Amino acid sequence: MTRNPFSDSRVFFVLCGLLISLAGRGCVLAEPAPAAISTFNSYVGSVESRLSQQHRLQAAFLVPVSSDPQSEMRLRRGELIVEKIATSAGTDLPGAMLHHWRGTAFAPGAKAADFERLMRNFDAYPRYFSPQVLQARVLTQQDDRLQAWMRVRQHHVLTVVMDTTYDIAFGRLDPQHGYSISRSTRISEIDSPGTSKERALGAAQEHGFLWRLNTYWSYVERDGGLYMQIESVSLTRSIPPGLGWALRPFVESVPRESLEFTLRSTCNALRK
Repeated sequence: MTRNPFSDSRVFFVLCGLLISLAGRGCVLAEPAPAAISTFNSYVGSVESRLSQQHRLQAAFLVPVSSDPQSEMRLRRGELIVEKIATSAGTDLPGAMLHHWRGTAFAPGAKAADFERLMRNFDAYPRYFSPQVLQARVLTQQDDRLQAWMRVRQHHVLTVVMDTTYDIAFGRLDPQHGYSISRSTRISEIDSPGTSKERALGAAQEHGFLWRLNTYWSYVERDGGLYMQIESVSLTRSIPPGLGWALRPFVESVPRESLEFTLRSTCNALRK
């Protein structure tokens, strides 16, 4: 069936109007409720416990991407396999939504050591992960643990710029099997970025586009390349009652598209 471009345009402008309206009253949901934070922390605790078990065994280091017997062939042809993970916490928390996605890719010719160098080279992030990453630097580092800062930009109808800080840890089972854990410690929305009026919005002024973001990488060197698997668990504000029909598909597409972008950009950087 042929899609009606005028219908698509109307949907686009409806979304724009709704999102701009929400942005104008962001103070209503500026901070996550304590119950939402507690649920998020409990959920990521279960995710990290499962990953800790995975990372002890070579055979179980990555989650099987699907029951499709052709999945490994699809990966080696350059396809990304991205899955939404059903959360035991559900998506509707008090004033918040929890998102969990997993993506898997294969980079031919890449080695685990190549990936580790890429992930640790924060100065190069604006080059490899543009236009999402604008600036990046390491704040502190001790052995395989570091604290890093990034300025990131998300554009989905609205453009949002955020300053983010993460605690990051790297680990290895052996030279061919490695992983990293990244936990957000601070996320600040930036108003008028790059201008003389630039400022970080206060807690009562932020819109709740992203409250928490944890990212987990697992990678295995075999078959003449590198299998990479990334999981992202994020917490955002919820959708106001009555607007789910219009906003839920948009809101739920953001973490998926961000994960796909990160995974694809990583593959491209490894090729270079």
